[in-house]
Amino acid sequence: MTAGGTQIVRVWDLPTRVFHWLVVTLLVVAYVTSKLNWMDWHTRAGYTLLTLVLFRILWGFFGSDTAQFARFLASPRAAIQHLQHLFLREPDQQVGHNAAGGWMVMALLALLLGETLTGVYVLNDVADEGPLTELTPASIANAITALHGFFWDALLAGAALHVLAILLYAIAKGHNLLRPMITGYKRLPAGVPIPHTAGLLRALTLLGCSALAAAAIARFV
Repeated sequence: MTAGGTQIVRVWDLPTRVFHWLVVTLLVVAYVTSKLNWMDWHTRAGYTLLTLVLFRILWGFFGSDTAQFARFLASPRAAIQHLQHLFLREPDQQVGHNAAGGWMVMALLALLLGETLTGVYVLNDVADEGPLTELTPASIANAITALHGFFWDALLAGAALHVLAILLYAIAKGHNLLRPMITGYKRLPAGVPIPHTAGLLRALTLLGCSALAAAAIARFV
């Protein structure tokens, strides 16, 4: 659809949007259940997060154009150059993640992966489960437990920075980054290439593989 030299483009597919909002929800659930010492629910939230992170990694290779790492991960120099124009008010022409946003995505995924993997080990260590728990020296086990706390604090800082960036883009540049992650669509200049969207069957297949991988990790670690 085009109007006045612009077109409405689907920039975020359904799996990417569902992943995003499920992660937000599950992080809140993980925080609340940890504070209330509801560890059974905390564990379920952690396993689900691990499944979602593994799915997002696979989706970064086999998913829609805007979800693929190769298409949005720019050089650090390009990210710095992009940030130098942060307060320049200009039309939004970005189809997917910008150069700086791509690195934010990678950082948050790395922190989520680290948090969930260390969480699986800590649970198995406490419950005396998993073949690696008996083989791991106490010093390393303690370091993994400490890393679990570190990753959580870093995740909170990363999430706060992510929200701050959304607010800055809205105020300084006039770009609404939140609406497209809800609706999937963005109004862009006419002529901007429309990204290819992968099918839901592929997403469900990758999600199933991710769930199996998460179950295997939980059993082995």
